[in-house]
Amino acid sequence: MTNMPADFDDEDEVEDFKPLTAQEASVWRSRFPQVSVWRIVVVQAIAAVVVTLLSWLVTGRASVGWSAGYGALSALVPTALFARALAKQQPDNSGTAMARIFGWELVKLVLCIAMLVAAPKLVPNLSWLALLVGLIVVMKTYWIAFLVRSGVRKTEA
Repeated sequence: MTNMPADFDDEDEVEDFKPLTAQEASVWRSRFPQVSVWRIVVVQAIAAVVVTLLSWLVTGRASVGWSAGYGALSALVPTALFARALAKQQPDNSGTAMARIFGWELVKLVLCIAMLVAAPKLVPNLSWLALLVGLIVVMKTYWIAFLVRSGVRKTEA
């Protein structure tokens, strides 16, 4: 602790910490419900269908629609696999749980990259731009799922 700044006082932070009572924790959980991983997968699936159809309709080319759809699936399939793995996870100690999450996140990343590498062989007349649009739109729906989650009440200031 010799390298700490002069105004750093760890004891102040410890003294300010107050654990929640069971009732306070219950109130906090009711105000901030957890978002289901399956809800995120469903929102991503809806976004995948929308981006696929829009790209097909806007360009009038089926190959662009297939490209956008494949890009969307490149994000959706790994996310669904990750969600399934998390749903099956048994309660363990925190170290094991974090290792599993990081392990499955690595699987998710490798599967996404493998799908993107395979795209030129699987999608005829591949449009890389449409593929990237589909991939990005589906990946960004994480934020939409969190922002529009139901049951979250605004705080009274």
